[in-house]
Amino acid sequence: MAMKVYGDGMSACVARVLLCLHEKETDFELVPVDLFACHHKLPSFLSMNPFGQVPVLQDDDLTLFESRAITAYIADKHKDKGTDLTRHADAKEAAIVKQWSEVESHHFNPAVSAVIHQLIVVPLQGETPNAAIVEENLDKLGKVLDVYEERLGKTKYLAGDSYTLADLHHVPYTYYFMKTSHAGLINDRPNVKAWWEDLCSRPAFLKVSPGLTVAPVTN
Repeated sequence: MAMKVYGDGMSACVARVLLCLHEKETDFELVPVDLFACHHKLPSFLSMNPFGQVPVLQDDDLTLFESRAITAYIADKHKDKGTDLTRHADAKEAAIVKQWSEVESHHFNPAVSAVIHQLIVVPLQGETPNAAIVEENLDKLGKVLDVYEERLGKTKYLAGDSYTLADLHHVPYTYYFMKTSHAGLINDRPNVKAWWEDLCSRPAFLKVSPGLTVAPVTN
């Protein structure tokens, strides 16, 4: 039976999981969850994820939440299908994938998600973005991207010369970020720009990107 993913394709975290499934060439069913109607806060959903957030994955008797836990599970279960996202055959290479995946989670994501929250979620709630929060996190993001610029001058992808989860996890939020007026943070760093152009041209992402439909405000 195909895996079920509960969520909305416009969610960056849901898109992260869908992207992984497409890279692994794995059948799945996307079960829509209406975020605007707060269906992720209903008891039926909270029984799957008590934190009331998308995505949730169901695979037979297994229920998982947290997008990176889900991608790790998919990549491991289907390690012999599609793209090798973990470099599982070599312990040292696999460790480097995990290291740069941690960098994304602890350094890149907090900054970029804060910017996207202000430029997408806050306006959807009828409020005005906090410019100070945007600027603070743009500064943090720039420092992370400086590290990436140096790293990507040595390797094609963050964890080496192969596309892995360390790269994949960046894609949905970066896609939204590139729609803002702050895209120069990526475009002004040639190695990061080339890396991003590679990531967003992959066939798996071209299947996911039509669902990423929310437009940031321009400030």
